[in-house]
Amino acid sequence: MTTGTTGSSRRGRSEIKRRAILDAAQELFLTAGFKSTSVDAIAARADVSKRTVYDHFGDKETILSTVVERLADGVLVTVAAALADELPTGCELRDGLLAFVRRIAVEALPSTDYLKYRNLLSAASGGSPVLGLDHSKPMALFTERMAQFVQEGAIRTDSPLRAAEHFIALTVLLVQDTVDASAASAGDVIDSILVDGVDAFIRAYT
Repeated sequence: MTTGTTGSSRRGRSEIKRRAILDAAQELFLTAGFKSTSVDAIAARADVSKRTVYDHFGDKETILSTVVERLADGVLVTVAAALADELPTGCELRDGLLAFVRRIAVEALPSTDYLKYRNLLSAASGGSPVLGLDHSKPMALFTERMAQFVQEGAIRTDSPLRAAEHFIALTVLLVQDTVDASAASAGDVIDSILVDGVDAFIRAYT
């Protein structure tokens, strides 16, 4: 066996262990909560040694941030596609924002990745309110589009991040906090919230 083949095999085994640790940590964080989950428990669930966990991640906080980032990456694909399709450069602001958030409500919010992501943040914070897409790659991407809106003269603000947070609060978070998605009338209620939220955002920022 050549040195290159040996190195490749080791990297493969290392990646398998890394994924096993993240999968175990995600399951435990969601079921038991971040504070109640020990590194020992993660190692046992992943069938690796405690030393292996520390070698890969260093501490439990890094494991959490990596798990959150991994789930956020799944949501990022949907958000990036919706931004590109519904909010291209020069789009009409109201129509674009409404089309974007409707797509997020239909595609991203019900997704398994997003639900796990949101529940994980809630479990990690001890049940505190979750800030939707905040502090994640999807939120960073949306904030970048807000900054472009400012440059285009479509909205007025000195803080694209705050504008993005307000938009999410008026639309995505309000839907999450007030609507039972399983209810028969959920579709109409959700759309009404989104329309009102977009209009409130436009009144505040244009």
